[in-house]
Amino acid sequence: MSTRRAPGAVWAVAVMALCAGGCRAHLGANMQQTRASTPAGEFVFSFEPPDRQARDKVEQAIRNAAPALAAWGGVREPVAVYILPSHRALEDAVHRNGYAWLKAWARYEEIFLQSPRTWSVFGARQADVDELVLHELTHTVMYQQAADSTHWARKGIPLWFREGMASYTANQGYRWPTLEDLARFYDDFPGRDPLLDPDPLYQNDSDIVYGAAHHAFTFLVNRYGRDGVKRLLAQMRAGDDFGTAFAGALAISQERFTKDFQNYVRWRGFRGGRIRRPEPATGTPAGSPESDIRTTSMEPFPPPARRSDPEEETCTR
Repeated sequence: MSTRRAPGAVWAVAVMALCAGGCRAHLGANMQQTRASTPAGEFVFSFEPPDRQARDKVEQAIRNAAPALAAWGGVREPVAVYILPSHRALEDAVHRNGYAWLKAWARYEEIFLQSPRTWSVFGARQADVDELVLHELTHTVMYQQAADSTHWARKGIPLWFREGMASYTANQGYRWPTLEDLARFYDDFPGRDPLLDPDPLYQNDSDIVYGAAHHAFTFLVNRYGRDGVKRLLAQMRAGDDFGTAFAGALAISQERFTKDFQNYVRWRGFRGGRIRRPEPATGTPAGSPESDIRTTSMEPFPPPARRSDPEEETCTR
């Protein structure tokens, strides 16, 4: 997403209001509803009859996510989970077409999820559903901890923070380019910035965007701890926008912090290589096609057609 706020920010809030109800208009008429009270909070599931088993996997993933979500404060309000029967149904529901890797989309109190039943010819492993759901619910927790349902889309939270927090919480560093890869990208493409200007890279080079987000958020936590992030969220909830809250909670401007991180990357102030995913105890080996989770969450809904300057859009894979 772009961190630009005007004039697109005003337009984006209007789109959110128009699409919040419009997305549900794309949902199937045959959807059933069930409710669940879990350690992570209250959830309402909507799904079609063939996805009853998928719904159970998603609920189990929510239960498994509870400890990690609690570390950030957990959800404050009930969350609606829409389990959609196909990739096309997901794209229609969130007004995003042409993204074959799209698996989910998260908002303040809603998650739209392509049924795990359809992820591959083999369905989906519980571990992969766990990872996706934890990522998406981290977005929802962040929004709910940072604001109420009226103001969550107006805080100006940049993509690197939104996606970085979700990827960090879901332990997805193994999915992204390494810090060395990111340093080489800056060397090879000095006019591009996956951290502060991700829009031009969004569709075709999203791995480097999410890698930059993951590493920047990790850098943030390493410097200021989880408590620093929680102070930042609390100051936003008290009324500040992201930039003001960042400076107040961490005693550094977000501009200075991102510059420090970019210097850390460009000057190779790091060691180590690619983060390895823990091998699963059983089931499909990590890295197999059916273990490839790609998701998207957003703040707020984008327009039905692709814009050259999308606002408030968050993608996760």
